[in-house]
Amino acid sequence: MSENLKKEGKFSYLEIGEGTPIVILHGLMGGLSNFDGVADFFPPKGYKILLPELPIYKMTLLRTNVKNFAKYVAQFIDHLGYDEVILLGNSLGGHIGLLCTKMYPEKVKALVITGSSGLYESAMGESYPKRGDYEYIKKKAEDVFHDPAVATKEIVDDVYTTVNDRNKLIRTLAIAKSAIRHNMAKDLPKMHTPTCIIWGRNDKVTPPDVAVEFDRLLPDSELFWIDKCGHAAMMEHPDEFNQLLNAWLEKRGF
Repeated sequence: MSENLKKEGKFSYLEIGEGTPIVILHGLMGGLSNFDGVADFFPPKGYKILLPELPIYKMTLLRTNVKNFAKYVAQFIDHLGYDEVILLGNSLGGHIGLLCTKMYPEKVKALVITGSSGLYESAMGESYPKRGDYEYIKKKAEDVFHDPAVATKEIVDDVYTTVNDRNKLIRTLAIAKSAIRHNMAKDLPKMHTPTCIIWGRNDKVTPPDVAVEFDRLLPDSELFWIDKCGHAAMMEHPDEFNQLLNAWLEKRGF
């Protein structure tokens, strides 16, 4: 997919299909390809999929935080000329989506979060003390999924390369600290944007009780579970993820 990236000013993104815009926000270690299933499924159903590359390793260190990523997403929506969009985020992307929705509620008509940070403080706060140890990194990558086989060699290699790049590691840790600082427990009860929560029952990174807490605190949310599923439901069970999301969008008239 990456060969089809559009580059316009500071934005690099994929655009697939026509219709109601769904802006997808990837996680800290996640690439755009994590959402291949979503990108294939929704365009034939009347949605335009927009996948921006978040500038996780491109902002100055002082600006590398969740709030600035939320501003970047709002600028991206403005750049494309949309009044409002559906936001879908996984992990850090969910957290960015939540903060963007809090800061710019008029731009977000619906929010979808899966394995999102924003409540559970150690979701991304782990440093990589053994970053030179490939087997350690492999185990960490496998822990993201219920089925460790989903963590392909390509995925493990990407994570290993990232945490062994000093510039990227410093920014990864800065983002992790920022995510802990931007705990959203007090904000969520004031956020009335319709929110679809899709969670893996076996998520070790943001455990199931995090999803229950999101559902409890958000005034207009629905929670859906996927069994035998870890932190990245749209990768591990793409068909089930798409069916759940599609049914919710239809029910809510989006």
